[in-house]
Amino acid sequence: MNTPSNNNYQKQKTSKNKVLRFSQKDQINRQKSATYRRFREKFKIYSGEHLHGLQVISRLAGTVIPSVLPWASLCAGYGFLVALLNHWGFLDFIVGNKSISDSIVGLNVALGLLLAFRTNTAHDRFWEGRKLWGAMVNVVRNLSRGIWIYIQEENLEDRREKEASIRLVPAFSTAMKMHLRREQVNSEVESLVSPAQYRRLQHANHVPLELALWIGDYLQRCYRNEKLNVFQLTDLQNSLDEMVDILGGCERILKTPVPLVYTIALKTLLIAYFVVSPLGLVAGLGWATGLVSGFISFIYLSIDEVGAEIEEPFGHDPNDLPLDFICTAIEGNVEDLIQNAPDSTKIINLPRSPKKTA
Repeated sequence: MNTPSNNNYQKQKTSKNKVLRFSQKDQINRQKSATYRRFREKFKIYSGEHLHGLQVISRLAGTVIPSVLPWASLCAGYGFLVALLNHWGFLDFIVGNKSISDSIVGLNVALGLLLAFRTNTAHDRFWEGRKLWGAMVNVVRNLSRGIWIYIQEENLEDRREKEASIRLVPAFSTAMKMHLRREQVNSEVESLVSPAQYRRLQHANHVPLELALWIGDYLQRCYRNEKLNVFQLTDLQNSLDEMVDILGGCERILKTPVPLVYTIALKTLLIAYFVVSPLGLVAGLGWATGLVSGFISFIYLSIDEVGAEIEEPFGHDPNDLPLDFICTAIEGNVEDLIQNAPDSTKIINLPRSPKKTA
């Protein structure tokens, strides 16, 4: 027989166990959060590649540093030359001149504004491209699922035709990736279409639009053969139209570069700053002017180079969008749908699990 003291003891023990479980869960969640905050894990989620921290840094900086380093070395050499001329007394009339300091301040302000504009514009283009490709993933899933569920099958030939038409949907996204990279269709598209279709695509002027035409033609034939009703046809056609709209959005980014006048102005200001800044630094830094000038130029040129890379987000650079990873994921989703989707009659006739009695 339970006494009040035993009941109190059991309640205290239960509450302590709950507190312990909650604290353990909280600690696990914190560890997971710390793990996902690491750029290595972020890069894995983003690109699907399993790399160590130093490998991630090497991959991302590998395209920036080789482009910037020669110019930074040139600026460092120029800074050393300024220090040498100052040591010999050839720059006495310039060093310490207030106008030089004022010029450096003015160039700093203008350079900061233009670099901020360049970086923000490049990131907006990059992020807009990522949103469009994220929308493409969702539309492909919806269109493939709709074709599979809506279109009725009367025989094995209908099933094969439906599977072949569904594979045209990820073929559209893969062809869109190659179109944005100005590449010809290759084995990635060949594996998703028939040999006759692939031969036609090799001579097509706009491969994604050709694939969209074939998908739309298949939907119209299914409607004429009464395998689709008008509402289902409208739903699928709207998804197909949305895919073409996404293609147009990506083409807008590709064919509308950042105005060249901003690029020219930025390059001009960078050159002026790198020429004038050592003259203002040499009085206080002496022989270290070359090292500091090289470091400053490396920072500014790296920011400019990163902006130049991500403003064209559809290429092969590590800092571009992971289009290969996205297209592979799309193909995997559609293939899983084809291979693993159960027949609708089997779903209806599945035995129901018995209800649990209390």
